[in-house]
Amino acid sequence: MELFRIQETELLKSLKPQKVTLLLGARRVGKSVLLQHLLDKYKRPYLYLNGEDQDTHKLLAQRSVSNYTRVLSGNDLLVIDEAQGIPEIGKKLKLMVDSIKGLKILVTGSSAFDLLNISGEPLTGRSNTVYLYPIWQGELKENALQTKQHLEERLVFGSYPEIWQLKTAEEKKRYLSDLVNAYLLKDILVLDGLRNATVVFSLLKLIAYQIGKEVSYNELGTSLGISKNTVEKYLNLLTKVFVLQKVSAYSNNLRKEISKSQRWYFVDNGIRNAIIGDFNPIALRREDDKGMLWENYVFMERLKRNTYKKLNPDYFFWRTYDQQEIDLVEVKNKKINSYEFKYSAAKKVKQPLAFSKAYPDAGFEIVNTDTYLDFIL
Repeated sequence: MELFRIQETELLKSLKPQKVTLLLGARRVGKSVLLQHLLDKYKRPYLYLNGEDQDTHKLLAQRSVSNYTRVLSGNDLLVIDEAQGIPEIGKKLKLMVDSIKGLKILVTGSSAFDLLNISGEPLTGRSNTVYLYPIWQGELKENALQTKQHLEERLVFGSYPEIWQLKTAEEKKRYLSDLVNAYLLKDILVLDGLRNATVVFSLLKLIAYQIGKEVSYNELGTSLGISKNTVEKYLNLLTKVFVLQKVSAYSNNLRKEISKSQRWYFVDNGIRNAIIGDFNPIALRREDDKGMLWENYVFMERLKRNTYKKLNPDYFFWRTYDQQEIDLVEVKNKKINSYEFKYSAAKKVKQPLAFSKAYPDAGFEIVNTDTYLDFIL
């Protein structure tokens, strides 16, 4: 499988003196490989450090201009992989870019929570952020026929780079299960000081069966024996370690519109299926489960596309109290586009009458297996 990570070009463009570039994404989405490709092309001297290595912590422990000048002597680029583990990383990076003329810094992290909240304030005006997700369809060098042939597998096993190096379904199941247990939840457990993953796993299982539906924090809390505030806190943490993605309700305060609900998607279909231990082929799944997998997949592919192309609309769903609804509403520069996700191309859907009356200039498209490539590429 040929692959070009589109964010490599973005990273190269972002490297500027007196600036810190943050490359953020879940564990195992390819940040380290992307870094190596970039460094192979970089023609100037650089220093590479591993943020999870205690020697790196010791090297950067003394927060002084003299120490960092000595450490970086002869290099105009500093690269720190998995930088979120370094104490006071934001203050250290600020001192470096403020004090060492011509220095460019590139750091990666699997935890937006830690990097953006701990380093965010010190680096105000000094940083830019580049996101890396599991592989986007637009990064693959394959023709339309190959894409269609691989679709069902991607709905089940997702788009993590290493998945496509594995040949059997059993290898892919084992990889995804290990990924969930050993890596993805590691960040939230460390960051929030949780003693075990039981509650987080249980919460994710409940969310996995509610893709494309509004969730009730009260109901989730009752099921798990925790408060609704704790539920909301955990869901927000899970977005910041790149497991979930939140979409809120769209409303202009019309009388019948839902305005305060949220829906949650998994950043990758394979992770969703690993959480619930279900890797059954599409043909063996219930219709509602097929619909959830389809909606999750095309929404995340759209989000990757828009992020990588720097389109970045705001994302919403829309629903009224009398059950008229639209799966996705994108808003940018006051322009509204709406989309309905249907796995079967045979299902015909019309734009809800209440929506068309309230937003007569809004676009409307059905995204099914016949039309989805134009939507995600």
